Amino acid sequence: MVSRQELHSLLAGEPVFEDLFCSLQVGPKFPTGAVRETREVVALARKFNAEVVRPRALDLDRKMHEEPDYLPWDFVEKANEWGFYSMWLPRLFGCRGVNMVSLSPFLEELSTSCLAMANLIGVHYLGVGTLSATWNLRLMNEIFREVARGEKTGRPCLISLAITEPSAGTDVEEVELVDRGKVTCVAKRVAGGLTINGSKVFISNGHLSTWHMVIAYTDLKRPSESTVVAAVKTGAKGFSFGRHEKKMGQRACPASELFFDDCFVPDAYVCIDQEREVGSSLRPKKKLAMQMIDYVVSTSRAGVCAFGSGAARGAYQEALQFAAETKIAGRPLINHEWAQCVLAEMYKNAALGRLAFAEANYANTLYGLFRLLLWKPFYYCMKYMPRFVIDRVVSPFLNLRLATRLARKFNFDWQKEDEYQRTSGWASLAKFVGSDAGVRNCQLAMELMGAAGLRQDHRVEKHLRDTKLLQIYEGTNQLNRLNLFKCLIARQFPQAEVFEAGEKEGK
Repeated sequence: MVSRQELHSLLAGEPVFEDLFCSLQVGPKFPTGAVRETREVVALARKFNAEVVRPRALDLDRKMHEEPDYLPWDFVEKANEWGFYSMWLPRLFGCRGVNMVSLSPFLEELSTSCLAMANLIGVHYLGVGTLSATWNLRLMNEIFREVARGEKTGRPCLISLAITEPSAGTDVEEVELVDRGKVTCVAKRVAGGLTINGSKVFISNGHLSTWHMVIAYTDLKRPSESTVVAAVKTGAKGFSFGRHEKKMGQRACPASELFFDDCFVPDAYVCIDQEREVGSSLRPKKKLAMQMIDYVVSTSRAGVCAFGSGAARGAYQEALQFAAETKIAGRPLINHEWAQCVLAEMYKNAALGRLAFAEANYANTLYGLFRLLLWKPFYYCMKYMPRFVIDRVVSPFLNLRLATRLARKFNFDWQKEDEYQRTSGWASLAKFVGSDAGVRNCQLAMELMGAAGLRQDHRVEKHLRDTKLLQIYEGTNQLNRLNLFKCLIARQFPQAEVFEAGEKEGK
């Protein structure tokens, strides 16, 4: 065996062990109860897929083509009836408390039949993640409990993230870019709160959501240091909906315009004001802004990978079925060697997508948004604590400012920079691996099926339309490649410049 000093010398300049083997590290720490839960979640997803999603996917896609302004409230109500909007919210807030790692395989299962319907559930948790990343426990307690009540009353309460702007898309997801982007959504401090002016575009589930986590800036000249996250409820004065986009893919999941015209947000619904509440932290404001963003995208990009992996698997399954039923030159297509190679390639693409989102979620388990929730003592405490103790003892504590201060101390100041870079880097890797795998499998399925692959009833052309969008949202795949370089490669080379280099080359 080599000595510790020799080991450090041998590994100098090599990728950090922790960057490469999140799955190896998480094994002994992962609660066995969470494994059992994940099995149950996948079984539930398959049941919901068979009974609700697959039978309806093609009809809903056609309906959205004929009536672009149609909103699929009936599906949202059905998903709410099955408990999917509160299932992955912690028991701390009166919800089901299923482990967040299981959300990705759940979304993969639904995506094998319809990405849009999977996203009608999945993108709700993008809003959830944004509110959670502010660590405002009082607001989380209020809004998540409203989601749980909506499940019981049959009135769905969804949460959206409103971040993208007409002149600033990908820019808003990187602090190195947002100051150069053209952000216009401004928050102005007034007595008792904030007023927001501006607009947001391409907001998934916007028209269907009750709450909107709105990202605005108190100083448009330095948005990276003046970020505000505000919770705006549908119906608030000064808030209105515009159109929702007529899309080629994922038609059933609306991408909405939101308008804010002197929209007043009371202090009680300001989730976090970077200048006021986080400025006293040990970290510079810019790094704290990036830390908040990384908490969110580290989970959401893993979800996009699950979408892509599911679509890749769906295309593979359609191609496999076609190959088993179709004869070429008197022999079943599945018995031709070239077809077997294509199907093996498709299987590989779907499997690699699944491995990528699993590794990203392992990183989140160790360092990210749900590390405390999957810490064994906390996990089992929450799982078996009586509901009345949570409601009567824990919930009142969460409403105290002290609780939010402690949460922010733990999650902001005590999270190391290399930890959130690790989760962000793996999430970016998963995002472009999964989305590219989905697109590639759809193309391979069409090549194998020929003209039959263009028919809607074979579903592959719908998978391709749906999957292509994955390469664009949650940061374009180009941005995610650069983010991977920044987070997992550039740390070994302090002289490397990321994002800034593009500006210099353009001059």
